[in-house]
Amino acid sequence: MRTALTLAALAAAGPAVAQDPEAGEAIYRTHCAACHGIDAEGNGPMAGVLTIKPTDLTALSADNDGAFPSLDVVRRIDGRDPLVAHGSPMPVYGDFFEGGRAVAVSAPSGQPVMTTEPVADLVAWLRSVQD
Repeated sequence: MRTALTLAALAAAGPAVAQDPEAGEAIYRTHCAACHGIDAEGNGPMAGVLTIKPTDLTALSADNDGAFPSLDVVRRIDGRDPLVAHGSPMPVYGDFFEGGRAVAVSAPSGQPVMTTEPVADLVAWLRSVQD
């Protein structure tokens, strides 16, 4: 509920335009690499203790008929599509991912999807590391 309210407020403020893959890589290394690995292949140091093996994030496009599933990725990160393995919204850094300006990320259909700047930057980096 909090994510939905935050996104609604951000959308009302108007979207920011830029997405920064370099900022996304820094976010990834800080918040995601422990589970998904530095190389984003699902082999981070915490992977062995998790009930559900982390996803190989470099194969998101390959697993989706060659199209990067930006809508699914945004929804998974910002908590609109919770992952039980992470205790519900992903990840436990929810407050961090809820901060920042509103940014429109393009879904595969071309439809803009509103999210926060940290999520958009992370999605831009993930798009750049697809096999």
